[in-house]
Amino acid sequence: MALKSYNPITPGQRGLILVDRSALWKGGPVKALSEGLSSKGGRNNAGRISVRRRGGGAKRNYRMIDFKRHRMDAPATVERLEYDPNRSAFIALIKYEDGELNYILAPQRLAVGDRVISARRADVKPGNAMPLSGMPVGTIIHNIELKPGKGGQMARAAGTYAQFVGRDGGYAQLKLSSGELRVVRQECMATVGAVSNPDNANTNLGKAGRNRHLGKRPSVRGVVMNPVDHPHGGGEGKSSGGRHPVTPWGKPTRGMRTRKNKMTDKYILRSRHARRKGR
Repeated sequence: MALKSYNPITPGQRGLILVDRSALWKGGPVKALSEGLSSKGGRNNAGRISVRRRGGGAKRNYRMIDFKRHRMDAPATVERLEYDPNRSAFIALIKYEDGELNYILAPQRLAVGDRVISARRADVKPGNAMPLSGMPVGTIIHNIELKPGKGGQMARAAGTYAQFVGRDGGYAQLKLSSGELRVVRQECMATVGAVSNPDNANTNLGKAGRNRHLGKRPSVRGVVMNPVDHPHGGGEGKSSGGRHPVTPWGKPTRGMRTRKNKMTDKYILRSRHARRKGR
């Protein structure tokens, strides 16, 4: 879908660029496939803020998405494409021949009336899901499982995808859009195509209020705070905040690696940082 800009008849429309969603369903979600969603405001189970700069925003209804695509050899028809406030991608409502409805992530070039299927081997067309063992090398895929049967976890955001580049024993080699090359078991399911709404990255909200509607609160730099509030705070005039940038709790930031799960290093053949390191 294309981007649309506005003639600035108000200050909030100057620079405003949004995705044109005129082709999407205008009504609400299917009631049986949605449930209430309570806002956490960045608080944990003790009620304390664990993620800053979150809170407020419009009330949302959560759409239950079928990330597993577990109904094998059952063709379904795309009934409509919908907006989902809980994710950057669009979603598609599909209807099986027995009348069952499900939401799936909508890939690019999926249209109303198209047929999709989940099978051991299926046609390589957007929306069809199959294990990596039944997929030809070179396929563009999304909604990729990391563990068989757990449901898709990789490449789910708007415009994202991975490329199936090879096989090695019982593993499939995937090239991610970050540049990382990793392997997953060939029994894992994946869906053909790239995720819809690639223009989401090119939008400009135009005013601070639109960020507040999304539940994002203002971000204040540490260098403009007082010393009691942040390690960068204080000083006369526009001080730069010290030699080593840190978080409000003194941990190094801006470039420090925070990845802790080194047990999965064996699944990463080439790091996304390899080019940066000059390898």
